[in-house]
Amino acid sequence: MLQCETLWTGADLVTLKDGKYHLIRQGAIAVAGERIVWVGEERDAGHCQPQHVKRLNGGIITPGLVDCHTHLVFGGDRSGEFEMRLNGASYAEIAASGGGIISTVNATRQASEAELLATARERLRCLRQEGVTTLEIKSGYGLESDSELRMLRVIRQLAQLEPVDIQATFLAAHAVPPEYQNNADGWIDYICQTLLPAAHREGLVDAVDGFCEHLAFSPQQITRVFNTARELNLPVKLHAEQLSSLGGSSLAARYQAISADHLEYATEDDVIAMAQSGTVAVLLPGAYYMLRETQMPPVELFRKHGVPMALASDLNPGTSPVLSLRLILNMACTLFRMTPEEALAGVTLWGAKALGREHECGSLEAGKLASFVHWPVKQPAELAYWLGGQLPCQVVYRGESV
Repeated sequence: MLQCETLWTGADLVTLKDGKYHLIRQGAIAVAGERIVWVGEERDAGHCQPQHVKRLNGGIITPGLVDCHTHLVFGGDRSGEFEMRLNGASYAEIAASGGGIISTVNATRQASEAELLATARERLRCLRQEGVTTLEIKSGYGLESDSELRMLRVIRQLAQLEPVDIQATFLAAHAVPPEYQNNADGWIDYICQTLLPAAHREGLVDAVDGFCEHLAFSPQQITRVFNTARELNLPVKLHAEQLSSLGGSSLAARYQAISADHLEYATEDDVIAMAQSGTVAVLLPGAYYMLRETQMPPVELFRKHGVPMALASDLNPGTSPVLSLRLILNMACTLFRMTPEEALAGVTLWGAKALGREHECGSLEAGKLASFVHWPVKQPAELAYWLGGQLPCQVVYRGESV
């Protein structure tokens, strides 16, 4: 007999094993402590000896959602730039006029740690209420030592205060700070020699990211950051091919990056390199939508070469102020022509793989964390179908209903 604390029954299961629905009608999940110990049809659960039975009234259960690319900690907002874009200004023009990332840098530097924590918790709760149980948060809006470390400490505090698993990504190579305006190489030197090692010593870094783009950093500069990450045994990921084709995703693949993100301008050679290295493609339809882009990421090439496609909110104040990962499911289907099954896999199993956590979360399987969501819908495609409002879901995080 299988001893467990709780047996969840009364709903259909969408396991997302191997990135497919694998629908189990009238399923059951046995939970012991923080882990799933058995998944199957309710009629086969006779070997389970639970202390408690939680019977649900229909609906479906999916793995907890994974938001694998966010910039959730920041100061201020950039609604004024949103209006500028609607009046015809380009992303590059806004950045050249002192807007863009640097405007958020100024607001973040001025914010106290308590202010950053309070505003981040508000945004995080919006994601949590729609089923997110795992997410990544990047630094990159401080761009100097004190502010970058402050952001990373806030990320660690969020993980202690909220029922959600959070990974912290070091993104000091996000933009050239004002102090290094004409010396990008000097900023990269400082990142590699001082800032990244300091953050790593404090235990504040789970992965290292960079922005490889003509208005940010070259592949050669990113290579130096990745070499430092490798010396510190930290995994890497990369913002690549969002606005132009610089070969950033191929560079990421050479370093066995866990993900390359955006990818609108990725070529077939880039995709092949990602397939060979096991690098996940993280697609960000929120930014594509907000910037009114017309160059779609090469979804068909990712399918052709077997590159897993994750989806994420890219929650940030400038190009993707998205507070709903479920909205991203719809955007991926309508804008990128992904199927509802691909989209749901993108915010579960493949999102987990993009964080290197696919053995811990992302599917309903024995041995994984008992983080899952009960939804009041009949079919999994409904999660991508409904626009607006909140589906009144029940979230279970590490075996506890929250």
